[in-house]
Amino acid sequence: MAIQYGQKPDTFLSDDELEAWRNIPTSIIGDELNRTFIMDSGIKPITPHTSIAGHALTVDCMVADNSSLHYALMELWPGAVIVGDGRGHTDTAMWGEIMHSCAEHNGAAGVILDGAMRDFDTISSSGLPAYCRGVSPRGPHKGWGGNIHMPIQCGRVPVNPGDLIVADQDGVAVIAPDLRPGLMDRCLMRIENETRTLERVALGEFTVDILGFPPAEKVGG
Repeated sequence: MAIQYGQKPDTFLSDDELEAWRNIPTSIIGDELNRTFIMDSGIKPITPHTSIAGHALTVDCMVADNSSLHYALMELWPGAVIVGDGRGHTDTAMWGEIMHSCAEHNGAAGVILDGAMRDFDTISSSGLPAYCRGVSPRGPHKGWGGNIHMPIQCGRVPVNPGDLIVADQDGVAVIAPDLRPGLMDRCLMRIENETRTLERVALGEFTVDILGFPPAEKVGG
């Protein structure tokens, strides 16, 4: 089956807006989205101390086949986040040093795959953040199938072309356009509230009292 293309995103947040989102922890975003739209814990960073904020370049892949990811590299725009659905297969790597280098040289902001990568040492020390479900030295085949710029899932979360992706060392949040209005303000307010809570903890208060929990003997009663 030939690789299919959807509509390439053409509406993006400004660099300043993306920088603001990069400074919002994914835990805060998840709390404000009622613990939803967070990729499952199997999608882990393999590059330390990195964060991402950018728009999704979505790639749907056949199991153990990375041909659509190669073609997706030609669709990159500055700041794009490659988000690939490899069906959670971790016995065969979909991504390695050569592709990672190509993505970095062409302005990608990150790579997130629901599948495996290889060349761990090189990728983990690169300047391009990478997240995946596993690591394997076994290389992929070329089935010449897949979709680019079409709806996918990654980490059990729907991802549409152009969705805002925010990622840090905790994990990955997916923010669709209809979720964005008011979300930044709510996140900043939650950060302020947590800062005040930490100040109270530093003064010797306990979280049970700060959060207004009932007495222990009344819990579950």
